[in-house]
Amino acid sequence: MFLAKVIGTVWATRKDEHLQSFKMQFIQPIDSQQKNVGMPIVAVDTVGAGTGEIVFYITAAEAVIPLPVEMAPVDASIVGIVDRIDVS
Repeated sequence: MFLAKVIGTVWATRKDEHLQSFKMQFIQPIDSQQKNVGMPIVAVDTVGAGTGEIVFYITAAEAVIPLPVEMAPVDASIVGIVDRIDVS
């Protein structure tokens, strides 16, 4: 799992039928210090995250696991909203 900040929403009037009930979000990957890492990506939001929230997400074949289907064209899924990050 990876950390990211939701930086926007993707509005698509047409998308794969398996994704019809899901929102798509632009997320900026971050590190534990909340510094940007790499480029923003689009992720399927399975938890109802909003712009500005810190989330954790999964990628690759595992990104389909939170969806109620066996297969969908998904590379990244938001699977949790972070309440707090404590780093020593």
